Amino acid sequence: MLVLAFDTATPAVTAAVHDGERVLAERTTVDARRHGELLVPTIEEVLRAAGVSLRDVTAIVSGMGPGPYTGLRVGLATAQALSSATGAPAYGICTLDAIAHAVEIDGPFLVATDARRKEVFWGSYDADRLRLAGPAVDRPDMLPGVLPVAGAGARMYAEVIGPDRVIDPEYPSGAALAALAAERLAAGAELDPPRPIYLRRPDARIPGPPKRVTA
Repeated sequence: MLVLAFDTATPAVTAAVHDGERVLAERTTVDARRHGELLVPTIEEVLRAAGVSLRDVTAIVSGMGPGPYTGLRVGLATAQALSSATGAPAYGICTLDAIAHAVEIDGPFLVATDARRKEVFWGSYDADRLRLAGPAVDRPDMLPGVLPVAGAGARMYAEVIGPDRVIDPEYPSGAALAALAAERLAAGAELDPPRPIYLRRPDARIPGPPKRVTA
């Protein structure tokens, strides 16, 4: 097994290679405006650092979000393109699950990422890091309970959520995503296809007809 995993659903452009037993290489850059520019070079870098080629990869995994439309599509389109080029199957995993996989606390918790519009994408998890609810989108003050909260959404709205509830990690890591994918594949689980999780319509709108400026 050789898993190439990457995520562009948050400001973090992250990728990793996993051989079924351990992470061979990982790279992450936080830059909300350069997903399209950074992802392919990051993938090339982790493959080179791992000492493998793209043709060696047996599974390609992309974070499915939820996340902003433009960044999210970069990762998913890249997964589909690489799958077509290599023949390796492409899968998708919820980005919130990848963040949850790296949480290091005992007990249940939430994950919240920035959804813009003063809202967060969130999910709730049990002590085994299995998702119980979500993904959903809400205002930060509507997050349920008083559980610890991981993710950039928790840090962004710490004063609303409660600073003492904020825990790491802030962003998904390619290493966590790759490890989670390898774990599920080894267990024979059926992974989702690489399709975006959209919880609302994109911010972009088709322009209406031009306004008349004369009578």
